[in-house]
Amino acid sequence: MSSNANFARLTRRRFLGWSQAALAAVPTLTSLLAPRSAEAASPSADNHSDDYYAKLGVEKIINAAGTYTYLTAAVMPPQVQRAVAQAALHPVVLKDLQRASGEYIAKRLRCQGALVTSGASAALTLATAACIASANNATPEQIPQEVASMKNEVIVQKAHRYEYDHAMLLCGVRIVEVVSLDDYQRAFSTRTIMTNFFNAAEAGEIDRETWLKIAHSHNVPCHLDAAADMPPIENLWKYTSMGYDLVCFSGGKGIRGPQNAGLLLGKKHLTELAAANDSPNSDAVGRGMKVAKEQIVGMVAAIDWLLEQSDEANLAEYTRRANSIIAMVKDLPTMKTEIFTPEVANRVPHLILAYDPKVVGVTPQQVQERLRSQRPQIELNPATGSTGRLGSHSNENTIVVGTWMLQPGEAEIVGRQLRSALARPTT
Repeated sequence: MSSNANFARLTRRRFLGWSQAALAAVPTLTSLLAPRSAEAASPSADNHSDDYYAKLGVEKIINAAGTYTYLTAAVMPPQVQRAVAQAALHPVVLKDLQRASGEYIAKRLRCQGALVTSGASAALTLATAACIASANNATPEQIPQEVASMKNEVIVQKAHRYEYDHAMLLCGVRIVEVVSLDDYQRAFSTRTIMTNFFNAAEAGEIDRETWLKIAHSHNVPCHLDAAADMPPIENLWKYTSMGYDLVCFSGGKGIRGPQNAGLLLGKKHLTELAAANDSPNSDAVGRGMKVAKEQIVGMVAAIDWLLEQSDEANLAEYTRRANSIIAMVKDLPTMKTEIFTPEVANRVPHLILAYDPKVVGVTPQQVQERLRSQRPQIELNPATGSTGRLGSHSNENTIVVGTWMLQPGEAEIVGRQLRSALARPTT
C-alpha cells in the first residue's frame, strides 16, 4: 500500500474516532431543550476557554442599570448557555430548525404561530412585511421596491411614534398618525395594511383594547410592540389571547435569551409570511436579519427556563437586593429611599435614592462617573440624575439602581461603592 493510501486510511480513522466521540458527547434535541435547573453549572467548556474580554482589553461591568442593549442586555442563565454551546457543535437545515422552534414556542406560549427573529426591531420589520404581503398578495422580492404602488399604510398614534418606526419604514410603508378616536376611525382606507400599538407608551388617547377592536372592525391586523414588557411572564400570551394578530418581544431582556434574538408571536398565517420575508431567503427585506442556529436554540431554551420561574420569587429577590443597598446608604445626610416598579416596560423593582446634592456635596452624575471609574465598573440606570425617564420618580437629585441584572454578591458591591462615592464630597 502506498504512503498516500496509508495517510488516507489514517486520516479516515482519526476522523471517525473524533466524530464518534463528538456524537457521544452531544445530547439529543429532546434532552437539549428539556428544562434544567438554572442553578446548574455553566458549560464545562467555559472553564477551559480563554477570556476574550481580557484578551481584547474590554472591561467587564456590574450591570446596575437594566436590560439595555448598550450594556449587552441580560446574562443568559446556565441552562440557556449550555443549549447555545451544544447547538454550536452541529449544523442543521436552518428552515427545519426555524419551523420546529416556531411550533414548539407557539405551543408553549399558547398562540398559533411563532418565529425567532434577530431581536424585537427585526420582528417589527418582519411583521410589517407580513402585513404587506397579506394585504397585497405580495412576494418577498417586491418588498420594499414596489410597496409605494401597493396598499402600504400603517396607522400609529402620534404619542406612539418612536425611533423604531425605522423598522417599519424599511419595508417602504407610509405611517399615518392619529390622535383622537375620531382620527383613528377616519384613518382607515383601502390602503391600510396594519396598525402598530407601542405597549409601553406613556401617552395616547386610545387604549389597547379600543385600538384592537376598531382595527378588527375594519379587518386590519394589529401589531403590538411589547419588546421590554416581560415580566410578568403571562404577558407572553396575554396580548395574543386578547386578539392581537402579531406581538413582538426582545429575546435578550426579561426572557433572558441571546441578546441578538427576539420573538414574533401571533396568527399562524402572518408568522409564516414573516418567515417568508426573513433570512435565509436571499431576496427578502429580512435577509440581513440573520438568526443563527445557536440563537434559535437559545431562545427555545430560554422559554423553557422562563416557564419554570416564578414572578413572585423573582420579585422577592430583586427587592432583597434593593434592600441590601438601602441598608448601606440610608443613614447618609438627606437620603430618602423608594422602591418603584414601572407599570409596563421593565416591570421590576427600581431603587430610587433621593438626596440633596448641595448638602452631600456630590451630584448623581458625579456619583455615576465615580462608579464607572471603579474596577469592576458599575453602570447605574440611565434615569440617574435626569427628569422624566421614570415619571415623577426620578429627577436631577436621584440615583436609580436597577437590581434585576445583578449577579450573586454584586448588590453588596454596589451598595458599598455607592456609599463610598456619596461620602466623598467634590472639591
